[in-house]
Amino acid sequence: MKIAGICFTRSGGEVSKRIIQVLKESPDAEDSERPEIDWYGKGKYLEGTDFKELSVPVQEWAGKCFEVCDTIIFVGAAGIAVRAIAPYVRDKRTDPAVIVVDEKGKFCISLLSGHIGGANEMVENLAAGLGSVPVITTATDVSHKFAVDVYAEKNNMVISNMTYAKEVSAALLAGEPVGFYTNFPVEGDLPEGIYWSDKLDAARALSAENEEEGTSLGIYISPSYNRQYFDHTLWLIPKCLVLGIGCKKGTPAFQIQKLVDDTLRQYSLYPEAVASVASIDLKKDEPGLLQFCRTLFVPLHTFSAEELNEVQGSFTQSDFVKKTTGTDNVCERSAVCDGGGNLIIRKVSDDGVTLAVALLNRKLRIR
Repeated sequence: MKIAGICFTRSGGEVSKRIIQVLKESPDAEDSERPEIDWYGKGKYLEGTDFKELSVPVQEWAGKCFEVCDTIIFVGAAGIAVRAIAPYVRDKRTDPAVIVVDEKGKFCISLLSGHIGGANEMVENLAAGLGSVPVITTATDVSHKFAVDVYAEKNNMVISNMTYAKEVSAALLAGEPVGFYTNFPVEGDLPEGIYWSDKLDAARALSAENEEEGTSLGIYISPSYNRQYFDHTLWLIPKCLVLGIGCKKGTPAFQIQKLVDDTLRQYSLYPEAVASVASIDLKKDEPGLLQFCRTLFVPLHTFSAEELNEVQGSFTQSDFVKKTTGTDNVCERSAVCDGGGNLIIRKVSDDGVTLAVALLNRKLRIR
């Protein structure tokens, strides 16, 4: 995590030192996950401190931080932060968390990206360490209701439609029932106001807000858009697909991309559900395959022929592939070897590329 902070006065500098200490001592982070912190000072009273001197306008600095930082912390007036970030605020799914702490450290305010960006959670942690009052204004938090965007972020899922996500939050705040369906194993009870799909109609009938028949609204957790379980379905797309890929030497990325796109579309699978790409170690430096992975923002995991041969199961065999690579199948075996216990698409091929898709073994934790 990359964090940038800024302060403007001597007292703000003292609070900043305390904030940095709290961030570095976070008990939740492993050593490898400790935040990268850059702290800046702007003002004559901060000359000679350990903070980096800011020589550009605060708004310009904020713009650069929006591009590269996960969190931005202002120690000063909230108005300064608002004016600095205003030109860059775009989308709650991509904007960084923005936090404001006053110069005495009395209040710690979640200003932007409270849920998906993690500002609310960081404010709670900072406030506990500073002895400050946490200020969180998001409606679901204030009302102690289930926040679907927080749930998606914590469980590595992508929200399909932000409009329906807002509808879910609005319905829960209004006391209206929201449906739920998934084929994944689920641990824990559903939150208040959310009902399994087979119980939704009964819940709606008992809701005072739904005396007249209306459209149903619900959450469906699945990598597939093949079936809609509610009139208004909010898909939460889990990162659960492994693409096993084999290709000829020198195969360009666009040929790999075409087979993947065509296959996922044929089986009504979201590209956002791809968690990783797997192949034989002979392909670990294959330029086209590496470029394809960068396009999808997913890692490439490779395995030796010996490791692939040890994978248990029934696979499409090829004597030519066996002679060339040392294993009878690359795409299917590598997909399963990378944690995909269930092979859902067997080997397909086109233009020198082979592809198989496996489903990761995972459980969903509701709380």
